[in-house]
Amino acid sequence: MPKATWNGAVLAESDRCEVVEGNYYFPPDAIRSEYFKPSETHTTCPWKGIASYYTIDVDGKVNPDAAWYYPQTKDAAKKIEGYVAFWRGVTVEK
Repeated sequence: MPKATWNGAVLAESDRCEVVEGNYYFPPDAIRSEYFKPSETHTTCPWKGIASYYTIDVDGKVNPDAAWYYPQTKDAAKKIEGYVAFWRGVTVEK
């Protein structure tokens, strides 16, 4: 089952992930919300839409914008709407 970890903490774990462009997107109910703080960062993907970001905070260690999600996707990406993906040192084990 895919699991996302960083700084010794499990951030998300689910067998209902969607893989898009090599990234594992975790369903919203698989996220351990205590580690996630909303960020002001946004980026745009031509086919997915506008991404929002989370900063990860584990035991006072902060990883800015290490997770992203699409609150409202374009039609081609509906299967990952609201799902969360990771980068910036977050390990995703399959």
